[in-house]
Amino acid sequence: MANIPKQAIKKMIDQYYGLQITDDAAAALASMLEKRARKISKFAVNNARKDKRGKVTRKDIEAYVLKVGLDED
Repeated sequence: MANIPKQAIKKMIDQYYGLQITDDAAAALASMLEKRARKISKFAVNNARKDKRGKVTRKDIEAYVLKVGLDED
C-alpha cells in the first residue's frame, strides 16, 4: 500500500539536494518511510488509547522518539 507518492519523494530530493532520483529509488524510499510511519502511528494510537483519548496528539508522536528512538531498525 503506497500512500506516500513517489512524486513527493522525487520533489523532496530535488528540492533539498538538487539531485534527481529514479522511480524505483523513490518507490523504495516511500515504502521505507511508510513502514516507519506505521510503526510510529501504532505506538501513538496505543498511547492515546492508554490515556483514554480519542485523538492522537503531537505528544503521542513525540513519545515514540523518547521511548523507542528513531534508530531502532
